[in-house]
Amino acid sequence: MAIVPIIQQAVSEQLNKLYQVEVTPSSITVSETKPEFEGDYTVVLFALLKTLKKKPEELGNELGQALVADNGALFSAFNVIKGFLNLAISDSFWLNFLTKNYNEPAYGRQPRNGKRVMVEYSSPNTNKPLHLGHLRNNFLGWSVAEIYKANGYEVIKTCIANDRGIHICKSMIAWQLFANGATPASTGIKGDHLVGDYYVKFATELKEQMKPIKERKLAELLAAGKTQEQAEKIMDDANFKQELEKEAPIMQAAQQMLVDWEAGKPDVVELWRTMNSWVYKGFDETYKRIGSDFDKVYYESETYLLGKDLVEEGLRKKVFFLKEDGSAWVDLTAEGLDQKIVRRRDGTAVYITQDIGLAAVKQNEFNCDLSVYVVGDEQNYHFKVLKLICQKLGIAGADGIFHLSYGMVELPTGRMKTREGTVVDADDMLDEMIREAARKRTEREEEQKEKGQHKTEELSAEELKKLDETVGAGGLKFFLVRVDPQKRMIFNPEESIDLHGFTATFVQYAYARTQSVFRKELYTGTDIGTDLLPLEKELILAMERYPEIIKQAGEEMNPSVIASYVFNVAQLYNTFYFKHQILKAETPVKKELRLQINQMVAHVLKSGMALLGIQVPDRM
Repeated sequence: MAIVPIIQQAVSEQLNKLYQVEVTPSSITVSETKPEFEGDYTVVLFALLKTLKKKPEELGNELGQALVADNGALFSAFNVIKGFLNLAISDSFWLNFLTKNYNEPAYGRQPRNGKRVMVEYSSPNTNKPLHLGHLRNNFLGWSVAEIYKANGYEVIKTCIANDRGIHICKSMIAWQLFANGATPASTGIKGDHLVGDYYVKFATELKEQMKPIKERKLAELLAAGKTQEQAEKIMDDANFKQELEKEAPIMQAAQQMLVDWEAGKPDVVELWRTMNSWVYKGFDETYKRIGSDFDKVYYESETYLLGKDLVEEGLRKKVFFLKEDGSAWVDLTAEGLDQKIVRRRDGTAVYITQDIGLAAVKQNEFNCDLSVYVVGDEQNYHFKVLKLICQKLGIAGADGIFHLSYGMVELPTGRMKTREGTVVDADDMLDEMIREAARKRTEREEEQKEKGQHKTEELSAEELKKLDETVGAGGLKFFLVRVDPQKRMIFNPEESIDLHGFTATFVQYAYARTQSVFRKELYTGTDIGTDLLPLEKELILAMERYPEIIKQAGEEMNPSVIASYVFNVAQLYNTFYFKHQILKAETPVKKELRLQINQMVAHVLKSGMALLGIQVPDRM
């Protein structure tokens, strides 16, 4: 049992014994004592003062004395600062805790609770490779899923592949126009990269075709009496641009291809299948490199018609209404939103129609208590609407729909744009990170050689390659999940592999240090004494918090909680390692104690990093 509930229970019982009042343990506020005060945990007394009619200092002293007297195995001392009772936990408690848990690799993870969670993430378009933004999405989604598992949930990881629509047709048309039959096999280019290249080529050709169209339209506006400034303002409007693009022959060809695909035209469908197969193979290679996996992949080509029957049902239930042109809408003004179309006037589905149907299909298939959608914050409105519609339709599991909204990731050079070819591909970023890891390792080796401390020469070339991949991929993942998901962030590759910064490399190095100790000597499970030095106690106290950290990360759906925690444990361990001898401890008892602390640190660091999808090497 965690220390905080134990303290709450002891305080509750003592209040009843001293003052004959019933106070539920969970209502008693207990937190870690602030560093500037003596003690380990603090009980907040203010909520009790009115009931007991006592001054803060009086209540604190009476309660503190009684707790220490009756719970000597738990509390060793106390002090009172105004309305706060600071309690020192006895060394015997921490030593018993260490003995029980130091050799438990699964420490911190909870037993199955009978609840099921679905986490949907990645959800790429099949007209381009995964990029840096997808990496943050994948790392967040995968880590949240693993954190839920650690909290005792059964987890289903899903992905929706956006494999149809005008964006796919753009790549297809450009391939027909410019590829001369090029394939991944004939070019040696990874399939998703090849298809993405033609998406960029489409944009480039569209830009060229738009030049005379824009010139003509500008002349028409000026001839109609608009000033140059007024005309340019009209031409800069996004909707105006979109309408103008429809005049370009290449855009008209893409639109016709979409019509042909929806009509099932054989040659179009065959090309679509072929190009998508190239992309899926490319995706699979990238997913394997970054450690992403899915229990179920849904395909938009198979789901885009879902929800049409639910629209009819919604019309019958008067959840939706028809406008004069025959389009179907939902009115969400009472919920602080607006009206949203759910079916076009020609009877075709819109994007949210598919999502309504897919939400119902997912729930029927897996019956989850919670359905988490990991999608960028530009879709906040969409998911508010989706949940409200599903609730109004009475779809099972609608209350459990949750949008894990996250901020975009940018580079120091600014935002990325797929159509302009300025997006950083996930594969390229991973390659760069591995090169950066190798470069920094080589620099450290040179510094160590100069000092006569060279350590990695014992590793083979293959082992060094694996080490660079582990450090590079770990640096990328850690950097992208160490920030609260809701915050936008700037990714800097060089900063992400820093042996002395808030990085995976720092934590990995601390873990490798624990393993270097065990290559020399192992613990024996013998006597570890009766007392602790301050740093020994602080490190054990930090590890006792690990189960609560996992719980907090799950409740907040926030892997950065884990990242901050493992970094802090690594910092504390490094301080402990340099201040206290482990293998040459003062006594055999102290040596055994520190070896057990060393083992528990190793388990916690490895377990915490695993929840982030990051491996920890035995040697660095």
